[in-house]
Amino acid sequence: MFEKLADIEGRYTDISARLADPEVISDPAVYRDLMKEYKGIGPIVEKYREYRAAEESLAEARQILADEKDAELREMAGEQELEAKAGLERLTGELRVLLLPKDPDDERSVIMEIRAGAGGDEAALFAGVLYRMYTMYAETKRWKTEMIYSNDTELGGFKEVSFSLEGDGVYSKLKYESGVHRVQRIPETEAQGRIHTSTVTVAVLPEAEDVEVEINPADLQIDTYRASGAGGQHVNKTDSAIRITYLPTGLVVECQDERSQYKNKDKAMKVLRSRLYEQKQREQSEKIAAERRSQVGTGDRSERIRTYNYPQGRVTDHRIGLTLYKIESILNGDMDELLDAIRAYDQAERLAAAGETNV
Repeated sequence: MFEKLADIEGRYTDISARLADPEVISDPAVYRDLMKEYKGIGPIVEKYREYRAAEESLAEARQILADEKDAELREMAGEQELEAKAGLERLTGELRVLLLPKDPDDERSVIMEIRAGAGGDEAALFAGVLYRMYTMYAETKRWKTEMIYSNDTELGGFKEVSFSLEGDGVYSKLKYESGVHRVQRIPETEAQGRIHTSTVTVAVLPEAEDVEVEINPADLQIDTYRASGAGGQHVNKTDSAIRITYLPTGLVVECQDERSQYKNKDKAMKVLRSRLYEQKQREQSEKIAAERRSQVGTGDRSERIRTYNYPQGRVTDHRIGLTLYKIESILNGDMDELLDAIRAYDQAERLAAAGETNV
């Protein structure tokens, strides 16, 4: 591990020098790629340097303990030794996590799709609650949110809604949200106060670039129609809404948020590329998952991942067995504790799998 860390530090130093080279600065593509790599390995180098400083502190403490006769100085050196040992143990664990293979999609922006499942109007209302939760969380991260398509209901929910979230590392934060979200609560329309269970499906798609997914124009059927919405909202007087059907698979993408037909087409194509890219990535990850001891799901939309129980005020993530009694704050966008716990669990499983492989 430490030979690899030394190599990474050497690469970091080399990139740092190249980023100051006028020839590199004058080439935007090369500069961008180097800066991306520089930022990517920066945290590893920083942690490795902390580790080396702790090693030096430990060596210094042991030297004092070996040479010094003064009781007070020996006591201080003993404390320094214990502190350095603890630091080295902690930093070793952190470095192992940092050296885990990176998900190449982690830094991407995403397209999220939320669909009402079982539960009729109640499911559609909860789809609206989840849309609000994710957009409020995005606000705390200063990500840009843009609506792509929505199929509203008269009661204010969504049968379906898709939107993009743009920013640094969006996918790394939200990639574990794909799956079935279950809600248990008493609907406002339920006179007898019975608890209903409804489901909503969430899909998180890493945004794909044009060059990553080849789409033959002959494989597309593009239709235009007049946008509409519940209660007359977002109704256009022109056929600006776009529906694209990908003929090889029958995949359908719609966009009606923009008044311009061309903008709607661009958005719809972005969604189509991302769905096709995600499908390809999911097929690859399923092969990898078959070789792993355990995995937190990141793409199986049929997997029930979480329950939101209103009467008990709890949110339970079934994949990691975590229950938090803070449903109100989570639904208001305070998701970091939940998302960080899922990511930490996945890292622990990957470390365990890596250890088994090494054995």
